[in-house]
Amino acid sequence: MRVFSTPAGVLLERNGVVHAPAQPLSLDTLFQSADPAALVHAALVDARTAPLNAITSALLAPLQSQEVWAAGVTYFRSRTARMEESKVAGGGSFYDRVYEADRPELFFKATPHRVAAPGTPVRIRADSKWNVPEPELTLAINSAGKIFGYTIGNDMSSRDIEGENPLYLPQAKVYDRSAALGPCIVITDTLPAATTVIAIEIRRAGKSVFAGETTVGQIKRPLPSLAAWLFRDNSFPHGCFLMTGTGVVPPDAFTLQAGDEVRITIEPVGTLVNTVQ
Repeated sequence: MRVFSTPAGVLLERNGVVHAPAQPLSLDTLFQSADPAALVHAALVDARTAPLNAITSALLAPLQSQEVWAAGVTYFRSRTARMEESKVAGGGSFYDRVYEADRPELFFKATPHRVAAPGTPVRIRADSKWNVPEPELTLAINSAGKIFGYTIGNDMSSRDIEGENPLYLPQAKVYDRSAALGPCIVITDTLPAATTVIAIEIRRAGKSVFAGETTVGQIKRPLPSLAAWLFRDNSFPHGCFLMTGTGVVPPDAFTLQAGDEVRITIEPVGTLVNTVQ
């Protein structure tokens, strides 16, 4: 089951058929439910079918009041990249140590108004010269801390700011349109298989300038443990999203430019497409 947020309201897609719930279903209600999957299936009972193109244009990001958080250094490749970018500040060992530690790196990423919808621009900071997208499997977690689905996340990052000093991480990560989510939430009690591919392509002037992929199995930490750590001494009345880190990092010589198109694919979520502003 896939849940899409549109200007006309929440739409549900199952087996290629789109359904519009008879009673409006808000994403806040979904994230506050003790059993989001059961809520979605109940909404199908009296739902009417809708045209397939209802979910192919003008999609909204699939969130309402949810905060977006992120985990870092969950892939070996991410650990290596973060150590390289922080050499100037002498902070490389921080990332090596957190990669091996029991406690993960978790950080706040975005409030809803900072999140870009599918097909809309993400941004690079005006005071940064080294910017990259980070394609991430992103968990949908209800207010009780239960993972009930997942989507695609783009964790836009200013690598030069972060590398200058680890204390600058919030400025490197949190700014207007520093994140994108979508195109939908896959509702499931089964986490993605280890073989699930996370792929990214960056296109510039119609040509591919970077492409790469990894798999969910390359994430070092169990996904439920990341959610459990996030909910330690922390409450989310409207639930939240948790980006789970990146294992695909462009080469150090690469930086995003205005007009670039970022395409991130994780099946069965689909492809999240955003331009760079």
